Amino acid sequence: MIVTPTNNSVTELEGLHLFHADISNCSMRVRIVLAEKNLPWTSHHLDLRKKETMTADYFGIHPKGLVPTLVHDGVVQIESNEIIEYLDERFPDPPLQPASPLERQEVKDWLRTATEIHVPAVKTLIYTRKIGKVLRKTPSEDAIYRSLQRDPDLLAFHGRASFGDGLPKEDVEAAEQTLLRLFDRAESELERHQWLVGDHFTLADVSWVPLHFTLIGVDFPFYHYPRVSAWADAIRERPSFQEGVLRWCAKF
Repeated sequence: MIVTPTNNSVTELEGLHLFHADISNCSMRVRIVLAEKNLPWTSHHLDLRKKETMTADYFGIHPKGLVPTLVHDGVVQIESNEIIEYLDERFPDPPLQPASPLERQEVKDWLRTATEIHVPAVKTLIYTRKIGKVLRKTPSEDAIYRSLQRDPDLLAFHGRASFGDGLPKEDVEAAEQTLLRLFDRAESELERHQWLVGDHFTLADVSWVPLHFTLIGVDFPFYHYPRVSAWADAIRERPSFQEGVLRWCAKF
């Protein structure tokens, strides 16, 4: 998704620039694709623990204050799954989408699902079980965030996650059930072929393996899914995973 920044400094950037965070699974996706394609890029790392995205300058680049943001020759792109699709189209060697129209649609379905469950499932579980206490805002930080953030869903999520008892128990249980159903589907797909879509590594695998990596860190029961675990182990051996994930975040 292309956005028009109000922070005009980024419109002068040449080449590929990535604003990203080490622990962000969405950032991991983009770093993996950049490594798969051996693309040179300039890093603008933002430490989420230090609330480095929570500034007017960064909200002037990404209107929701999220990571990652890709700037390519001054054009600002947001939303990680759309960024990796853009990179694959703009830099098609090696290709990360199948030739078959049917399989390309399957890849899009996996990407869309990952986007749809990001806040209600993945972020809910990870915030509750791991990083919510680390990223919790002080009252003054919350006031700054509310002065910058305009997205009602993110305001509601962080309002629930950052104060009191955190997210409701029923939300957390629903998040885990959603993920269990989706990894059931992945386990079934991996019974039929090597990767999530057919027998070639694609953007579907790129999009989902960071979820596996971060969910391991919150004790998600992957012992139920031997094929998913083997799939993740195979990706872990790829240089792109080591460069795009482990170099920045050795353990979530």
